[in-house]
Parts: sequence; C-alpha cells; structure tokens
Amino acid sequence: MFLRLDRTPSRLRATNLVRRPLSATHAVSDETLIARIAQGDRLAMQVLYGRHHVRVFRFALRLVRNESIAEDLISEVFLDVWRQAGKFEGRSAVSTWLLAITRFKALSALRKRKEAELDDDAAAAIEDTSDNPETVVAKKDTGNALRNCLTALSPEHREIVDLVYYHEKSVEEVAEIVGIPENTVKTRLFYARKKLAELLRAAGIERGWP
Repeated sequence: MFLRLDRTPSRLRATNLVRRPLSATHAVSDETLIARIAQGDRLAMQVLYGRHHVRVFRFALRLVRNESIAEDLISEVFLDVWRQAGKFEGRSAVSTWLLAITRFKALSALRKRKEAELDDDAAAAIEDTSDNPETVVAKKDTGNALRNCLTALSPEHREIVDLVYYHEKSVEEVAEIVGIPENTVKTRLFYARKKLAELLRAAGIERGWP
C-alpha cells in the first residue's frame, strides 16, 4: 500500500515531494521522511532519528529500567524503521508507530530477562525537558515526590501515565500503542490519577493530580 503524503490525489505532487532535497523544505513532515526512507534515503533516516531517538530512548528506559538495554533497543527500533518504512500505511502518527515498535521490543526484552518488576531509579536520573507531570505539580521538591509516587503505581498504570503526560499521546493513540480498548485506557488513567493524588497527599503535597 502506498503511503499517503497528503490529501491531494495527484501522484505527481507526492512524487515531487519525496524527491525534493531535504534542504529545499522548511519543515519536512515525519510522513515524508518515512516515504523517503522507504526509497533508501539515508539522510531522511538521519533526520528522523535526530527527531525521535531521545523520545524512544526515554520510553524504552522507563519500560526496561536499564540504560544499556534501552540503547540497544534504539538501534533495533530504527533498524526496523529502515527495513519496514515501505509498510507504513499512515493510519497513525509516525511517533505513535515508533512508540508501538519500542514497546513491543521492550516487552520482548523483559520477557527474555524474566524481569516483570520495573525499577524507576534509572528513569528518575534522566532529565525530561519537555512538559511532563512534574510541571503540573510544580517545583523541584514536588517533582521528586511525584517521581517517587510514580514508582508505587502498577506497571500498567505507570505506562499509561508515561504515554499521556510525558509523550502527550491521546487516548486513541495510547490504545493503539498498548493494544487495548480506549475505554480500558480511560479506566487505567482514572485510577492512576486517583492513586497518585492519594500518594501525593500522603507525602504532604495537598495539591492533587490534574
């Protein structure tokens, strides 16, 4: 199936966009990069990697809790992108597709190592400069308390919080990444927020979860 680069039915326009040098476009979309990667464009692969490798690493690290494994997973994820770009159908955002690949590989790595319980120490040491739950509760001490409270959540609830607040994914996108119904995502998010509010109050932070 061909990747739809835009809603214009003209194949000529899509072909010209894929062939245009990257330097000639102000902001090349992820979808265009994937189309170029499918044609063997290594520069497009470098641009996509530069855009998303930090996000992929952080997500993988929160799942596997091992920096070395997370780094290996980055290589595996983008190798899959290079090999499978031609199969990308554009039914979801490229970032959603990348996180879904990452999650599958991370869970496979955990099964191989027989590590069901996740350790948040490594993830807590990684500074996240994007908007995240800490900015909602505010200030450094509160952020540290929040990270500690997150470790008390079940892996399923922590994963939902990570995707929604750290990666700013919609309920629909989270459902696609995790492979569960949207209502299940909403239910897990509801109970995760409720539990976090209780834990924060117990830690002396009166302001609850958003």
